[in-house]
Amino acid sequence: MNIAKLHELFLTCNSANTDTRKISQNDMFFALTGDNFNGNTYANKALSLGAKYAIIDDPEYNTSSACILVENTLKTLQALATYHRNYLKTPIIALTGSNGKTTTKELINTVLKQKYRTTATIGNLNNHIGVPLTLLSMTKTTEIGIVEMGANHQKEIAFLCQIAQPDYGYITNFGKAHLEGFGGVEGVIKGKSEMYDYLIDNNKTVFVNANDTIQVEKTKTANTISFGNKTTYLNIEFIGANPFVSCLLKGIKINSQLIGDYNFNNIAAAIAIGQYFKVSIEDTKQAIENYVPTNNRSQIIQKGQHKIILDAYNANPSSMQAALLNFEKQNGLKLAILGDMFELGNEAEIEHQNIANLATSLSIDTVILIGENFYKTQTKSQQFKTFNNFKSQFNISTLQSSTILIKGSRGMALERVLELL
Repeated sequence: MNIAKLHELFLTCNSANTDTRKISQNDMFFALTGDNFNGNTYANKALSLGAKYAIIDDPEYNTSSACILVENTLKTLQALATYHRNYLKTPIIALTGSNGKTTTKELINTVLKQKYRTTATIGNLNNHIGVPLTLLSMTKTTEIGIVEMGANHQKEIAFLCQIAQPDYGYITNFGKAHLEGFGGVEGVIKGKSEMYDYLIDNNKTVFVNANDTIQVEKTKTANTISFGNKTTYLNIEFIGANPFVSCLLKGIKINSQLIGDYNFNNIAAAIAIGQYFKVSIEDTKQAIENYVPTNNRSQIIQKGQHKIILDAYNANPSSMQAALLNFEKQNGLKLAILGDMFELGNEAEIEHQNIANLATSLSIDTVILIGENFYKTQTKSQQFKTFNNFKSQFNISTLQSSTILIKGSRGMALERVLELL
């Protein structure tokens, strides 16, 4: 079946789905196959749960008229997403970066929703499967689409741009993330900049943080909309973070509920994009001020006598350094609980040692390091090889009233610390 015909069938469905645990009536189910599972085996289950069609790529499971056999289910999902994107002709804003992608995406969506019907990436469904699903979740009522793109190796952003074909793009920053896959910091810059390459080659528009010298350098030949606290298209002044970030836009103060100096750039990007799309300053201010972070990202949680800064969704050397430098500014007793940073490859040993050194050099009362990499570091901090070792050996319930930073890579699942309080 060709993509045009498949798209006609898709338009009679409610949505695209790859997970039988989340099937809704009249979904189009894509039977994806991975290293440890064969999605074709779930086709009949999906249909029995209410899916209208099941897209499969193994003839053995072609047991129903509702099954549609294709050569490769994943490639079909991606091709259908691009076809649907061109069918709708909805303006697409794409964003990537080493840190702050999801928070920035949420902020952009929050601001643009004040004036437009938007569709944005749910959670961090930002890879070769998540991007197509985001595009397929858009409808004729979608006025602006916001697509987050993640990557851990070269050519991945280029591939995702070919699928989504964005009209606008923004890169939050270039940091020490996924060093193993990208091959070092220069590899990160090259890989993330594939978005610039696509936008420049296709005469599209780039949003640029004028305070980021790499962004400025990489977009010299692009159509740019710049912002920051320098003289640019849009001047946004950083006031401070005490502890929440506040800024000034055209004489109007905006007080966010996001902590950390590093969140200023995320907020500024959302403000700039909102201004470009003519969202009023009043509506922008309301959107930013009402946004509360969730999903373990810079969340402020009061737990008994303790104030928790829960930033346990992910971590890399750049975001860890920024979090620690901001944490030092907190008042009262301070406890930092840090977990291993993943996907650093050959840089893992030195980057964990650097963070251990930084943490002990700052005015933080107690530093606890958890994970195999942190356990190998030379430090005066308390070290635990596993979370279970920490749980059994450190009695956190005896702590005096403290401000506690919890940060580590997703695989460390450090939000479990909350259960111990």
